[in-house]
Parts: sequence; structure tokens; C-alpha cells
Amino acid sequence: MKRPAWNGSPPSGPAEARERILTAAMRCIDTHGARRTSLSHVAAELGVIRQTVYRYYPSTEALFAAVGYAARDSFVDRLVAHLAGRADPAELAVEAVAFTVEELPGERYLTALMNTGQGTAFSRYALSEVALSACREAFGRTDVEWAAHGFTGAEFDGLIEFLVRVLLSFVEEAVDGAAPPRRGAELRAYLRRWVAPAVRAEPVAAIA
Repeated sequence: MKRPAWNGSPPSGPAEARERILTAAMRCIDTHGARRTSLSHVAAELGVIRQTVYRYYPSTEALFAAVGYAARDSFVDRLVAHLAGRADPAELAVEAVAFTVEELPGERYLTALMNTGQGTAFSRYALSEVALSACREAFGRTDVEWAAHGFTGAEFDGLIEFLVRVLLSFVEEAVDGAAPPRRGAELRAYLRRWVAPAVRAEPVAAIA
């Protein structure tokens, strides 16, 4: 016997539909893993046809990106709490990258795109304005007086982009298992050697 659409309980509007699709996608990722989850799985979980899911999310990439964004806030809260008490911008940058490198691969919703093998798509979304804005907000919630250290406007934006690009190279390695990722003291020593000096460096004037 065919199940009724939306399992007999249609959403009240587009916002609820999107929320229920995201929740269903998370359940499917839990059950099948990101690599095996498809829009067909999500549609079946909801009791709708794939075209209904496509109406709100035009591709698996778009859906998994939305799943990542939905899971972002709780991870950001954990990161900010972990960074509490650090007032030196270079040390905070080192620990922010190190913590994320170690913790992010275990966040199956945040890394859903990467775990499907779509590393390029993951990088694109990580460097999107939505993601970078969330990173700027997170760093703004820390104990560092960024303006006092010269990080305002474009300088602050550039720092965030730089750290995200560094982070991506480590996370892609950790998720793909292509090479043993650095962890713990070794990772932090590496970041202090190469990333901390970049954070402490004086701004360089653009070449005309």
C-alpha cells in the first residue's frame, strides 16, 4: 500500500518543508552514511517523490550544503567555548585551526559534502560568503581585541580567509585519509612555526 505524501502530515509551508527535508537528510546520513545517501533516500524517508525534494534543493550538493549550514552553529559554539581565555591573536588562530582539524572530520553533517567525495564542492561552500561570515562572527566572539591588533575591515576578512584555506588543506587530508594527519602537539608546533608568524606579520602594501 502506497504511503500518503509527507507520511500523511504535509508541511504548513516552504520553511517547514525545508526543515523537514534537512531533518530527513540527517537521518539518512546516520543510516546510510553520506557517501551512500541520495535524494531518493531522503524522498522515501519523507514519503514524497524526488521532484518534491528538488523543488526545495535542486541537487544533492545543495541539500548537503544546507545540512552543513544547519549543523554549523553548534560546532561554532563548541569552538568559541574551547578558545575562551586566549587573547593573543596568533595563539588563538593556531588553536582554532588545530581544534577544527581534529574535530571536524567527526562531524558527519558538517562534512557531508566531503564525505560524498565532493571535496571541491565542500571547499567552495567553506569559502562562500555565508561560511566566511560565520567564521568572522565566531572569531568576533572570542577574547581577542582584534582591532587593537590591527585586524579591522579587509585585514580581518583576509585573516579569516587565510585560516579557512589553511584549514581546508588539513581537513581534506584527514577526511580522505590520503596521508597521516598531524595531531596534538605535532600539529600545534607546525602551526606555530608557519601560521603564527603570518598572523603576527605587519600588513604589506599592495603593489601598484
